[in-house]
Amino acid sequence: MNYILFQLLFSFIASTGFGVIFNAPRKSLIHCGFVGMVGWITYLLLADSGVDTVISSFFGAFAVAVVGHIFAKRFRMPMIIFSVAGIIPLVPGGLAYNTMRQVAQNDYIAAIPLAAKAFMISGAIAMGLVFAEVLVQIVTKTRKKQNSIDSKEVIK
Repeated sequence: MNYILFQLLFSFIASTGFGVIFNAPRKSLIHCGFVGMVGWITYLLLADSGVDTVISSFFGAFAVAVVGHIFAKRFRMPMIIFSVAGIIPLVPGGLAYNTMRQVAQNDYIAAIPLAAKAFMISGAIAMGLVFAEVLVQIVTKTRKKQNSIDSKEVIK
């Protein structure tokens, strides 16, 4: 249990810290940390239950984007404020570092699988953000369409 709490705390701190670095408004910093925490815990729970890290990263990024959209709408701020800071815990920086270390040591055979994994995780993060955006757009258009149908029925 302590393991999960430490993971939650440090992902919150990392996301909040990057919110400060990226000049997010002060009133949104706590929310940026929460978005990062949600994305990281989604990733962590999936990865710990045996799901591949690429798929876990996709769902973590998806969670970041969905919660970011909810906060953007609720607090009337751009979604990017929450998503940029929130995605930081998911970025495969350690994997990219190990890839470059292998390249610097001229061990290209060991670097190739590490690079491939880093690229796949990065692509999964991008796809998770895009899929959430598409889902939000579909839901928004469906609601607008339903509201216009309902308002036409009221007029009749």
